Amino acid sequence: MSFEGIYGQDKQLAVLRRSMDKGRIPHALLFHGMRGIGKRTTALAFAKTLLCDRLDACGLCPACRKVESGNHPDVVVIVPQGQFIKIEDIRDLRNQMRFRPLEGRKRIIILVDAERMNIASANSLLKTLEEPSLVNVLILISSRPYQLPMTILSRCQKLRFHPIPADVVARYLEEKIGLDRKTASVLAASSGGSIGRALEMHGESYLARRKQFIEKICEGFSDPMKGILFAGDFGKDRKEIQLRFEILKNWYRDLLVYKETGGTERLIHHDFAEAIQSMAGGMTPSEILRAIDTIEWAYNALEKNANKQLTLEAMTFKLSGQA
Repeated sequence: MSFEGIYGQDKQLAVLRRSMDKGRIPHALLFHGMRGIGKRTTALAFAKTLLCDRLDACGLCPACRKVESGNHPDVVVIVPQGQFIKIEDIRDLRNQMRFRPLEGRKRIIILVDAERMNIASANSLLKTLEEPSLVNVLILISSRPYQLPMTILSRCQKLRFHPIPADVVARYLEEKIGLDRKTASVLAASSGGSIGRALEMHGESYLARRKQFIEKICEGFSDPMKGILFAGDFGKDRKEIQLRFEILKNWYRDLLVYKETGGTERLIHHDFAEAIQSMAGGMTPSEILRAIDTIEWAYNALEKNANKQLTLEAMTFKLSGQA
């Protein structure tokens, strides 16, 4: 069975291979883990394998080509419409599952962001799970499985997908996107183990924005005016603010890693190793830990709708040792 194109999830793929080899495919599976690590890609590859005319996801037969193009009548993908997965979609799904598949041996239903079912949708799906069918395979995909009702969780075989090692993410970016090794390495280190996140960063010119922000961090905050300007540089867009907090937290994490290990191989911002060495040299481990706590405090305060400018300025003054 081929799972070509899926990186860093060998154990998860082995579980699916065993289920097919033994002829014991669960009627309901839960693929869970952080975003962008291959859950949906794996679900579609599994569907292709189950429906392949040659039993090996050959990629050449009509069934494989239909799955790849999103046109196979026995592969149903349900995604949230707005904030929730609509109950109408679940009811339509239940009606389809009453009948035999149209072309293949199985019907595969993939629920993306399954935790976004409201109570009515979840209760409707539960009725389907309570009456499993041999020809229907339901795959729930979730990055927040704890938000799913326990009654649904208990009826699914759970398969956890883990963050992908940075070197594997970098290899994907080189092989599939054609990035040079240095760019791929930096994006991979910043992605948190998510290929999807790395691709998103590449598309958003992340490296250029990151470089500008790190240069401001390196300038320091000892001058109160610089601190105020630095606080203002976080921007107004929620996503942009979160991005800058992520860079800032990783920066101080790198300072601590270097301070404790004396090495640069585990740094996230390894292309700024000299600046990290210089800044870490002027701080004690306790000071770095206090800085990390300060950044976490500010981030949590903003998540609770604290005044953005005042919170960021207070954070900057604390990081500079002025408060």
